[in-house]
Amino acid sequence: MNERHLRFLDVPRREPDKLPVEQRLHSYREIYGSFDASGAAEQASRCLDCGNPYCEWQCPVHNYIPGWLKLIEQGRLFEAADLSHRTNSLPEICGRICPQDRLCEGACTLNDGLGAVSIGSIEKYITDEALKRGWRPDLSHVRPTGKRVAVVGAGPAGLACADMLVRNGVHAVVFDRYPRIGGLLTFGIPPFKLEKEVVERRREILEGMGVEFVLDTEVGKDVSAETLLAEFDALFLGLGADQPVRGGFPGEDLPGVHFALPYLVSNIHRLLGLEKDPGEFIDLRDKHVVVLGGGDTAMDCNRTALRQGAASVTCTYRRDEAHMPGSKRDFRSSQEEGVEFAFNAQAVEILGRDCVEGVRLLATRPVPGAVARGRTATETVPGTEQVIPADAVIIAFGFRPSPPQWLECLGVELREDGRVSATGRAERPFQTTNPKVFAGGDMVRGADLVVTAVFEGREAARGITRLLGTKLAGSLNAID
Repeated sequence: MNERHLRFLDVPRREPDKLPVEQRLHSYREIYGSFDASGAAEQASRCLDCGNPYCEWQCPVHNYIPGWLKLIEQGRLFEAADLSHRTNSLPEICGRICPQDRLCEGACTLNDGLGAVSIGSIEKYITDEALKRGWRPDLSHVRPTGKRVAVVGAGPAGLACADMLVRNGVHAVVFDRYPRIGGLLTFGIPPFKLEKEVVERRREILEGMGVEFVLDTEVGKDVSAETLLAEFDALFLGLGADQPVRGGFPGEDLPGVHFALPYLVSNIHRLLGLEKDPGEFIDLRDKHVVVLGGGDTAMDCNRTALRQGAASVTCTYRRDEAHMPGSKRDFRSSQEEGVEFAFNAQAVEILGRDCVEGVRLLATRPVPGAVARGRTATETVPGTEQVIPADAVIIAFGFRPSPPQWLECLGVELREDGRVSATGRAERPFQTTNPKVFAGGDMVRGADLVVTAVFEGREAARGITRLLGTKLAGSLNAID
């Protein structure tokens, strides 16, 4: 092993500086700083280039991680940006919000007591810094094909699909009902994790590449799906999943009970100056808040409530800390900022007459040998009842797709749970039961990570180009 491969012995893992808690709670700015060139190069030098890059395989888009780490170590920033974009349409966003602890960094060979390479922060640095220095995607080799594809939904899947289409000479027109692109990147994820200027900058990049956005336009209302199907050569559907999962226990409809997404959206609408009705804003100032759930959305609700000035925030989860599905980094930040956690505790009732007064919980225990959705099932333990006083409750149990009725007009079949059936074939991935219509992201998979939606949008673009016969063989930016 050469000297470069031993750098991890002398250079400890380091992340960019993090804002102190007292500053975080009075601001919605991102809490993590950024590496400078020397810091990024030093951390990148820790990579073993181990020959069998588990980090790549654990990454849903299979980023060429050792490749761009080596380029950053050598100071070849623009080449690193080019390589990063070969596999990921939104690298600066994934660098900020991916749960690297259970993806690339979790699979890093050094993540065994020595400290994984700071992959996520370096990924963020690459695009942020390259754009500052004037880097832009090179599409000089792309030849227009004359083909046009309508992309419905400007979330991660839709943006990734549009990115790959224009790189292959297909004109992509993206329709979205919101006034800004991004979907939940803009309207769901809080700015302390992803500042909205980052998403707007990606819009500028995509528009510079030739992507056309038609915003404030709802398909099925402002323009019919049949019109799109008639006027475009193909459609891609990336509508996400925004139907909340209910708990199914008494008290869910009491005043003071909120579902996670409407709560987060209302707060971001106010921050962005997009609020149409002040009555839609959910203000938890001075409230004693209980958040039900242990995923990333629950962590977002915890930390948003604290920034709104909640008197207290308690987060309950029915499994233990080790099995909590949310990002470990966001969990630690929640703890630092003052959230109290109640593990192995399941809500069975929200108490109150005219408004929320508390949450009734029962302790839980694992059921040996029983598995639910890939994790050990739990059961409640009789005689362990406790009540947490509360005057506001946020339910963050996840989301399901809410397919629009117009899918039926397109001949697009759904699964029993409302997800779009888009199995396609090997040569046309993510094709639906209508050959001209493709779909990807949460409306196909169910609620999942941003990076998996990016992967599926890109894969669907590969299927669309094969349908249209427009793949650019030999192009560095071509899909295959």
